[in-house]
Amino acid sequence: MVDAVRDLMQRIHDEFCYESYSTEVNTPALEALAQRKGVCQDFAHIMLACLRAWGLSARYVSGYLLTQVAPGQTRLVGSDASHAWVSVYLPDWPEGARWCDFDPTNNRDGWGSPGEDYVTLAIGRDYADVSPLRGVIHGGGRHTLSVGVTVEPVTCLALLQNSLHGQ
Repeated sequence: MVDAVRDLMQRIHDEFCYESYSTEVNTPALEALAQRKGVCQDFAHIMLACLRAWGLSARYVSGYLLTQVAPGQTRLVGSDASHAWVSVYLPDWPEGARWCDFDPTNNRDGWGSPGEDYVTLAIGRDYADVSPLRGVIHGGGRHTLSVGVTVEPVTCLALLQNSLHGQ
């Protein structure tokens, strides 16, 4: 089964165009499928729909991805964006049932995470379950929200020092 899921992930990666601003957070998966383009959220929703059509238990994963800085460049603070991928429950795995994560945007997979450079924030049925911000604004005028996130590696020594200092 894992080979079929991996093949689906690779087909989405190869046959769809990643294009920023080509969809909105509320764009239906069918529309992104028809356009053959979108962003990570769209690719995850399309893959989820296919997996569920196969009768597999699958969930939407939201988080961040460590971006590698080109040699000689400085990491841009606040430049990393949220990312989305899927997790599939594989009940018949020889080592026992487990969740395996698949990222169709980057064509990567792994047990519990597509890689050590992924940070999971929330898991749900779809984007609506893991939306980072929800609420109602009362009042007039226009409102905008600007968010900046930086994902960077932390050494074990830094983690130990932070825990000793209560940070």
